[in-house]
Amino acid sequence: MSQKRIEILGELIPVGSRVLDLGCGDGAFLEYLQKNRQCFGYGIELNAANVASCIDRGVNVLQLNLEEGLRLFEDQSFDVVLQIDTLQHLRNAETMLKETARVGKMGVVTFPNFAHWPNRWSVLKGRMPVTKHLPYEWYDTPNIRVATFNDFQDLAQKNKLHVSKAFGLVGERTISLLANLLASTAVFTFSSISST
Repeated sequence: MSQKRIEILGELIPVGSRVLDLGCGDGAFLEYLQKNRQCFGYGIELNAANVASCIDRGVNVLQLNLEEGLRLFEDQSFDVVLQIDTLQHLRNAETMLKETARVGKMGVVTFPNFAHWPNRWSVLKGRMPVTKHLPYEWYDTPNIRVATFNDFQDLAQKNKLHVSKAFGLVGERTISLLANLLASTAVFTFSSISST
């Protein structure tokens, strides 16, 4: 993730928040939040090399498989739960979305927007898209889900989640209008309706 994207997403996180980052990768975003937003908390990561990188950065990390859920965390035990480019890799995406809303007062989710116009054009030409945000061929992609900006809004409504912010990113620019068509990455902040 570029430094500019880190800064854009960082602005969504209230200063001093207790944060849980699901699929935190090498810990770069949590490190940024610790240093620049005075946040604290944990990352969850399965990949051993990424866990080591988190430790090197001074990021608290738990090596867990997200497919097993978040049972070890109590309701509303974090101010913010992050799923930054994680949702599309999970078999239990809807369950993890509910768990994010249960464990956190606020959730932040980002994922590649499959309805981005270059992706649509590629499908119209009879090919699965290969782009900067979907860089794999169809047969070797780690993404097991594809979703669109509008799909997520429907899923949030189905699960009684209150979406407080919804916008897209293309490169390092934010897109508010026609995000389903123009954004390569979808970004949402949400909470459970009972906690709003």
